[in-house]
Amino acid sequence: MADTDRRDFLKSTAAVTGAALVAAPAIAQARGANDRIRVGLLGMGGRMRSHVAALSKLAGDNVEIVAICDCDQNKLDSAAERYPELKGKKLTRYSDMRKMFDDKSIDAVSDALGDRWHALSTIWACQAGKDVYVEKPGAHNLFEGRQVVAAARKYNRIVQHGTQNRSSPNIMEGIAKLREGAIGEVYMARGLDYKIRGNLGRVNPSPVPKGLDWDQWLGPKPLRKYSQFWHRRWYWNLELASGGFANQAIHELDILRWGLGLDSHPTQVTATGGKFVHDDDRTSPTHVAITYRFENAEPLVTYEHRSWYTNSEAGFRDQFPFVQPNFPVGTIFFGSKGYMIFPDYSSYHTFMGPKGEPGPSKADEEHAMADLPHFQNWIAAIRARDHTMLHAEIEEGQKSMALCLLARTAYQVGRQLNFDPKTEMVVGDDEANALLNKPSYRHPYVVPEHV
Repeated sequence: MADTDRRDFLKSTAAVTGAALVAAPAIAQARGANDRIRVGLLGMGGRMRSHVAALSKLAGDNVEIVAICDCDQNKLDSAAERYPELKGKKLTRYSDMRKMFDDKSIDAVSDALGDRWHALSTIWACQAGKDVYVEKPGAHNLFEGRQVVAAARKYNRIVQHGTQNRSSPNIMEGIAKLREGAIGEVYMARGLDYKIRGNLGRVNPSPVPKGLDWDQWLGPKPLRKYSQFWHRRWYWNLELASGGFANQAIHELDILRWGLGLDSHPTQVTATGGKFVHDDDRTSPTHVAITYRFENAEPLVTYEHRSWYTNSEAGFRDQFPFVQPNFPVGTIFFGSKGYMIFPDYSSYHTFMGPKGEPGPSKADEEHAMADLPHFQNWIAAIRARDHTMLHAEIEEGQKSMALCLLARTAYQVGRQLNFDPKTEMVVGDDEANALLNKPSYRHPYVVPEHV
């Protein structure tokens, strides 16, 4: 969107004014422990349940939920019933996020919208002087990822990416052990996601449900007729999300990159798969195998996604159950002395030598997700006005997202990508570069070239 269009658009929707944008950096000052942080909730779907639970537990730390926003009036009306922690709270309700961003009494935004909205909503919030917790996956293409990071830096915002494993004490300990050489020299790392996903159905257009702003729900994506398939199954359609390339994969690929200390993008990416189980209208594959090679050629990094009945692997599911039964999910690091696994969101185990003798490990019986410590870390960084304190600062999140996006693109074009990490361009492949770096947006929901 051109700068003039952007200004006109913001004025017409009562969003952030030019004066507010100029004033935003003045908000960036350290907060004392007794200063109240007022949070607005954005996107009142299923994932917001974890946001509400974590933020509510921080009430004693002067964190207050003061507003809710969704373009579906039905979700606004039923919020107190669906999120018990909100009962009795005096909440300002918004059906347009731009108006919530314009509320100067709100300090921060907890963003659980769909993938298609993550980048643009975060950029708008940063421009409005809000700190942001944004759910994974943080972007739908590399261009968006760069723009989100640029907005966080320009407006001095504290932006946490929702890869909450980074705040799990046990996983943090495991990564430290790995880097200390607990399994020797790591020569390969592997992520896996074997979740049972049924038939998703067909695209059958129908009237837009009462109370839903379908135009705003689609946001940056092309306008299409309403269908429950698009509305309820969006995660598995590459037009609206990244499906199996990012849904669970972002967690595993983030741990792999973290454990290996990879700060640069891969140079070669392959993704081979397809729809092998269900005859439905999803565009994300039911099964895919992905490989990554980096500049120094080692270690080899692989990832596999399966969405139907499968065996266990490395003890995942059978010996080390995931938080969701019968879903083998996790990461494996292979070393010269043994191997290490992270089979859930809160544990690690090592197995040494040819007999796989147990080595260092740490596990919680609950196998709990680290939502609360991840939000605690975000709030602490907000108070200190120091984005380097964040465990999953948005730039780290976008580096991990690049692995997801490159794999998705390799699958879409059907060939290996030879990638230049410095320019973030695929060498000699205009089709792949268009998907990664030249997205088209629907006015007025345009990710700006200049944030």
